[in-house]
Amino acid sequence: MKITFLEPLGISQEMLAGMASKALGDKADIVYYDTRVEDTPGLIERSRDADCVVLSNFKYGKDVISQCPSLKMICVAFTGVDHVDVNYCRERGITVCNCAGYSTVAVADLVFGFAIDLARNVAACDKAVRAEGTKAGLVGYELEGKRFGVIGTGAIGGRVLKIAQAFGCETYAYSRTKKDMEGVNFVPMDELLETCDIISLHVPLNDATRGLIGKAELAKMKKTAFLINTARGPVVDSEALAEALKSGVIAGAGVDVFEMEPPVPSDHVLFGCPNLIATPHVAFATQQAFEKRAAIVCENIKKWLDGAPQNVI
Repeated sequence: MKITFLEPLGISQEMLAGMASKALGDKADIVYYDTRVEDTPGLIERSRDADCVVLSNFKYGKDVISQCPSLKMICVAFTGVDHVDVNYCRERGITVCNCAGYSTVAVADLVFGFAIDLARNVAACDKAVRAEGTKAGLVGYELEGKRFGVIGTGAIGGRVLKIAQAFGCETYAYSRTKKDMEGVNFVPMDELLETCDIISLHVPLNDATRGLIGKAELAKMKKTAFLINTARGPVVDSEALAEALKSGVIAGAGVDVFEMEPPVPSDHVLFGCPNLIATPHVAFATQQAFEKRAAIVCENIKKWLDGAPQNVI
């Protein structure tokens, strides 16, 4: 059985090899690549003879998979799998697993980095003080008592709600399936949009969520509200968000994800907007999260080899 790690996973190869050896023993021959390639010919060359491949968030489509006759399992070292041709994998009988849960803490942390930065004007304050300025025009507000809304109540959305409660926020949520979450008020999405001061998105990208937040939805939000997107870029219409920020329809936004993976073009429509904080898809990226991810990858492969796969998509 040949297992190929198509790219590094953010930890040392020595640590990864140790984890794999502990989990898999002598059940497989393992190939580790210490560089990342994303072109089709390169991916085919690396994947061609593998029974199982491990990859994170680059596109892995039918054009590659169809050229890999031995491929039986794809372990996605990521939560979302919209970059993998899952339908073709089902046709081929290829098992696809993800690493749900590895970045829950990391993503939730960044949500509140955005929330505090927006509420307290941290970036603007930094700029002002370096220019011999004062707090004039930069007085912010406390999170306590604010209405914090979450769209999508999976593991990350649930943690965000708990942290919001710790800050003293009133917590609201919208989800297709109502859950029993202490202190959380489940409301229709329109009500959440119309009443919440901070709205954080935590839905996967699929046909139902693509463009979920557009011009009409932004128009329903408070003029003082903030929108935070650490989910997937296409969940929000960037053109509509840019217009909303420039015209004062909403007060600000924190964006970690875009229509493409970084590097994001410097002329992206959002980059000229006021009160926008942008980061280059780093919400999941902490050293602890990378170590958790590698452990889940190894356990996913072990379970698959044992005939009891976990985290199957």
